[in-house]
Amino acid sequence: MKKSLNWLFDYSNLKVYQFDEGFKFSLDSLLLAEFAEIKKNDEQIIDFCSGNGVIPIVLNYKYHKKIIGVEIQKEICQLAEESAEENHMEKDITFLCDNVINLKNYYPEAFFDVILCNPPYFKYEPSSYINQNVSKSIARHEIEINLSQIMMMASYLLKDKGRMYFVHLPARLEEIILFSHQYGLTVKEMQLIQSKTSKDPAIVLLTFVKNGRFGMKVYAPKVIENLKTYQNIFERRKRK
Repeated sequence: MKKSLNWLFDYSNLKVYQFDEGFKFSLDSLLLAEFAEIKKNDEQIIDFCSGNGVIPIVLNYKYHKKIIGVEIQKEICQLAEESAEENHMEKDITFLCDNVINLKNYYPEAFFDVILCNPPYFKYEPSSYINQNVSKSIARHEIEINLSQIMMMASYLLKDKGRMYFVHLPARLEEIILFSHQYGLTVKEMQLIQSKTSKDPAIVLLTFVKNGRFGMKVYAPKVIENLKTYQNIFERRKRK
């Protein structure tokens, strides 16, 4: 399959490989990487549903941390590895080609400090309309993994008080919170994203804490229209 090397917006010469006919990374991945707050003592970091590796690459650029990316599609996982090499990050970023639901076979319980996840957004039903491109279908629909399974695995792998940073559709927020509570993950932050002030929010960014106390910060919606950069756009991260 033909591939292209694309600039990663304004992230100081970062590049990623993408298949010309496959699923392309979206703004959601950049927003999630910016929304995440990686702390000095965070040593074990993993990115679920990693795609072509945008989130690990941006996080390594920002925080210089070792990161694991998990991607079920072999061809895309190999593409992510090539992207890491292109950015000279292959010593810091490792990609695992498997389904997130199989991670118990690789890591013990309570192993990770931080999990990130940009999952498939849409439910998969027998009547669902899905793209004939298999790669795009798996990336967009819950064909290989669903919300409940993601929350279950995140709860298993996170240390006590460990954090998960998550991006999804506001329309599924009720389900997301329901499943997260079911597996002991408490919502601590919520950030809505609007493409324009005249539009309803199209994206929601969430921070979960394993066994965290109730109490959630809800930030004013962020409008991304006409932004010249996505770097450091969440001002709350400057607080200290």
